[in-house]
Amino acid sequence: MADGAVFLAVDLGAGSGRIIAGLMLEGRLSLEEVYRFENEPFEEGGNLYWDFEKLWAGVVEGLRLSVDRYGAESICSIGVDTWGVDYGFIDKNGKLLGKIRHYRDPRTKNMYEDLEKRVSKDVIFEKTGIQFMNINTLPQMRAEVKDPDSLLPLADQFLMVPDLINLSLTGQAFCERTNASTTQFYNPIKKDWSRTLFEALALPLDVAPKFVSPGTDLGIVKASIRDQTGLSSETRVVTVGAHDTASAVAAVPAKIGTKFAYLSSGTWSLLGVELENPIITSLARSYNFTNEVGVFDTIRLLKNINGLWVVQECRRVWKERGNDWSYRELAEMASGAERLQSFIDPDDARFAGRCNMPLVIQDYCRETGQVVPEGAAEILRLVTDSLAMKIRFVLERLEEVIGYRIEVLHIIGGGGQNDQLNKSIASSINRPVVVGPYEATAAGNVMMQKVALDGLRSLGEGRDLIRESFQTRHFEPAHPDDWDTAYVRFRNLMNL
Repeated sequence: MADGAVFLAVDLGAGSGRIIAGLMLEGRLSLEEVYRFENEPFEEGGNLYWDFEKLWAGVVEGLRLSVDRYGAESICSIGVDTWGVDYGFIDKNGKLLGKIRHYRDPRTKNMYEDLEKRVSKDVIFEKTGIQFMNINTLPQMRAEVKDPDSLLPLADQFLMVPDLINLSLTGQAFCERTNASTTQFYNPIKKDWSRTLFEALALPLDVAPKFVSPGTDLGIVKASIRDQTGLSSETRVVTVGAHDTASAVAAVPAKIGTKFAYLSSGTWSLLGVELENPIITSLARSYNFTNEVGVFDTIRLLKNINGLWVVQECRRVWKERGNDWSYRELAEMASGAERLQSFIDPDDARFAGRCNMPLVIQDYCRETGQVVPEGAAEILRLVTDSLAMKIRFVLERLEEVIGYRIEVLHIIGGGGQNDQLNKSIASSINRPVVVGPYEATAAGNVMMQKVALDGLRSLGEGRDLIRESFQTRHFEPAHPDDWDTAYVRFRNLMNL
C-alpha cells in the first residue's frame, strides 16, 4: 500500500487498553499511540470481573480519535489482540450474556483437583500441551459448569475476549486460533477442540465457536460502528495474533536460522522458543511448559513466569503511602542497590495476588534466613535479580526440552525499558540479550494486518520489516562468576 496507509492495532492488556496506529513511510513501519485508557477489574460479591462495557467504550473512542487524527480514508484496517484465557458467553443474536470473569477470580481454586476425578493431568497435557495454571480457561470453565447460577445454559457459544471485540466490530463470531490455544482444551496437533476434554468438563461441544486463523480478513466494520467513529466503509477488520503474546513474538527481530529464545517482558514474563511442531513429552510436562499457537502456524513453546507484577504491586503500595515513583525511577533505584543479596521465587504463590508486596517480600526473607531488604531500592534490586535468576532456571530447562543451546535472548515488550532488569538477565544467563521493540505486540499486530491486505508473504518477510523499522539495544553479561555463585543460593532457596 502507498505511503501514509494507517493500520490500527487495538491492544488490550490486563491493566490498560490502547489504540496504536501503524504508519508506513518509505518502506518502514512506525507506531503512534492514539489513545490509552485504564482496564481495571472490579469486585462484586467476592468475585472479580472485567468491565467489558468500559473496555468497548475505550475501543470506540480510540477509533474515533484515530479518524480525527488521520482521516477515515487513510485507515486501511483494524486488528485486535488481548490477554488470553478469559471469555464471555453470547446468545444466538450475538449479545453478551452477563459479566466476564477475571482470570484471577478465586472460583478456580481446587478445580484441577475436581477435574482429576474425571480426567488425568497426563491426558490433559497429552491433548493440549498446555501448562497447568489456575488462570487457564479449563479450570474456569469447570467452575462454570459446577455453578448453579452460571449463564452457560442460556449461551449459544462462548468467545474469547478479542473475539468479542471482533464480533462487536463486524458481527462475525469466530475464535482466533492463537487465543484458542490458551484455553487448555484446544488440541494443537489436531488443530481442533479436544472432545475428550469437553466431555470431561461436561461442557457441550456446540457452545464451542468455529476457528479463524491470524491474517484473515473478517470484512468491513459494521455500519453502526462507522456511525459512531466516522470510519470509512472501506476499513477492514483483520484477525491478527489475537493472543497478545502471539503478536509480540511475531515481531521478534530475529534472523532466520538463529537459535534464539524470546522473553515477552511485562506483568508476566513469558520465556520460550518458536517451533514448527508442539513438544508434548513427559519432560515438557514435568517442567510445566506450554505449547501455544503462533502466527503462520508456528508453536510457541514457553513458560509463564510471574514477572513485573511484583514490581507493580510494590509500586501500588508505595503510591498509597505517598511515594508516586515512575517505573523509570524504580529501575534507577534498583540499579543503585547492591546486587545478589537476597532472593525470592517469583512464582511462589504468596507473590501471585494483590497484597502488601514489600512486606510479603520482607517476611519471605526472614522465613528463609536471608538478609532482609529494608528500603525500596533494596527490595527492587532483590526482585530484579530474582526474576533474572528464575529466567536462567527456566531457560536451562527449556534447552533440555528442545535439545539445543540458545545463542541469544530477545527481550520484547514494555519490560524491556527496565535497563537494570536487562543487565541482570544478561549476566544471569551469561549470554547476549537483544532488547526491542518495546511495542512488539502492536508491531506484530500491524504486521499480520499487512499479511492479509498488503502482500507480506512470510514470517521472515515480516521480521525483515520489523528489523528495518525499529532500533534494538544490546546487553552483554557482566560478573558471570558472581552470578554463578549466587545461582547456587537461588537454587537452594527453591529446594531444587
